[in-house]
Amino acid sequence: MLIGTVSGSLWATRKNENLSGLKFLLVDIEEKSPDVPTKTIVAADTEGAGFGDVVLVTTGGSARVALGSSEVPVDAAIVGIIDSVERNQ
Repeated sequence: MLIGTVSGSLWATRKNENLSGLKFLLVDIEEKSPDVPTKTIVAADTEGAGFGDVVLVTTGGSARVALGSSEVPVDAAIVGIIDSVERNQ
């Protein structure tokens, strides 16, 4: 799983019929090093996340499981909104 911050929304009027009804958000994935450029992915939102929320993202087959169907052509899904993170540094 990945940690990221919602940085925007994405709308697509024309899309695969299995994507109808899904909300798509742009998520900036947290990198371990500040020297690495930010990677932005598109994730289907299952939790009602909004701009600026820190979220938990699952990818691959787990994203389809989170959406409840193996027929949905997604490879990333937001599965949680993070309240806090504690790290030993």
